[in-house]
Amino acid sequence: METAESTSSMKQQHHQQQVLDGSNIMKLVGNEEVFSSFVDHKFQELDRDRDGQLSVKELQPAVADIGAALGLPAQGSSPDSDHIYSEVLNEFTHGKQEKVSKIEFREVLSDILLGMAAGLKRDPIVILRMDGEDLEEFINGPSYEPEMASIFSQIESPDGSMRDFIIKALDKLTVEQGIPPSSDSWVMSNIVEPAIQTCAIDEHGKPVSQETFLVEFKKIADCVAQRLKEQPVIVAHSENTFDGSGIKRLLSNKFELDKTMTAALENVPKDRNGKLSKDYLRVAVDAVAASAGLPPIGAVAQMDVVVSEAFKMVNADDGKLVKEDEFKKLLTEILGSIMLQLEGNPIAISSNSVVHEPLASPSSTLLQPSS
Repeated sequence: METAESTSSMKQQHHQQQVLDGSNIMKLVGNEEVFSSFVDHKFQELDRDRDGQLSVKELQPAVADIGAALGLPAQGSSPDSDHIYSEVLNEFTHGKQEKVSKIEFREVLSDILLGMAAGLKRDPIVILRMDGEDLEEFINGPSYEPEMASIFSQIESPDGSMRDFIIKALDKLTVEQGIPPSSDSWVMSNIVEPAIQTCAIDEHGKPVSQETFLVEFKKIADCVAQRLKEQPVIVAHSENTFDGSGIKRLLSNKFELDKTMTAALENVPKDRNGKLSKDYLRVAVDAVAASAGLPPIGAVAQMDVVVSEAFKMVNADDGKLVKEDEFKKLLTEILGSIMLQLEGNPIAISSNSVVHEPLASPSSTLLQPSS
């Protein structure tokens, strides 16, 4: 598992680099007096009708804030993240209540924040302010030619135009070279496109040679750097390696493993003979994922392939009914299989997302008492 050290061992950015590792959240929840006043403030702000309870409608802004703090897209914009929003809402209302008291609000908020803090401790997020200086350093430094020559050789351009080569090359550069993700539509329309328009590309006739590409790309990258100086971009960067070590830790601690599995099985329905369907193994694996240092099912495509392999091994999809101890045994086998696959082929994930609101506090508006 990577830590804050490895994330910040990225080439040192010149400017603000803030590491979100959950410590601020722990401080907030851990300080009885501060947390109580925070809960009072938030509750009052959400309780529009002042009846001393929060309705589902009144809870919506808090759920939206938690989503933003977890880095999810806005509610309604992606089915993948929408189920997380409904789960958070269910946590508050226990799936049935119409109203939530201040005590319940406090308990659930504390649990969710501590979960977020644990997640950030495991996978810190580095907030980078990209203002063109790192990009300038890259294009004028010794690694520019070899790196860009290597990228040039990987690009396949059906129309062969210099513009196409340049856009594809920008897409292959990362925050390491000082480029915010150009796959982000805002970055494309506010930084990349204007830079290309300002600095005309000389098409030189076809086909594009490596030599002319290196010259033209440097020109455009310099214009991108100038745009970033005028309009710096804030990027949330996180990197993580799933190497099975979290599962190994869990499997080697029998007490912790039993506790985690018992909690996971609470949500699995049993038939009248106390048997469980193997169909629920996926639900159970998802429930133990955080304790085993794994992402939720569906969050990382390469991980889902590994998990599917492990399910095939125990015929998890044959729908058979098994006793509880057999179910736990199968769950342990699945975890063991995932661990062995990851030890052999660790999966490294790096994500960069543009933060369009300046971050006044590490966890979005949720942790800011509103003015």
